[in-house]
Amino acid sequence: MYESGSTIDFCAQDLEREILDRFRHTVDILPSDCKIFREPWDSSTIVCLDFSLCPYQLEIVKEKVAILIDGAKQLHLGKSIVFRYNNQLKAFRQVP
Repeated sequence: MYESGSTIDFCAQDLEREILDRFRHTVDILPSDCKIFREPWDSSTIVCLDFSLCPYQLEIVKEKVAILIDGAKQLHLGKSIVFRYNNQLKAFRQVP
């Protein structure tokens, strides 16, 4: 809890981790082994989901993409969601 007169030592990485943790909690369909990160693409940001540690879950999660899109919109995470397996792009969905 923030107290008046105290300082909070957050860096950009801490804030990024916090928002991605909120995304994981909000959507509640991602396996714990799925890596979540964001990266810039052209002039926007995308949400990357890497299923390299849980490839068997990729198709299951892709079927529920509407939940991911709603979560990304709610938290203003980016313009698109990318599904990856290691460095291979497996799917791409726009966030309207």
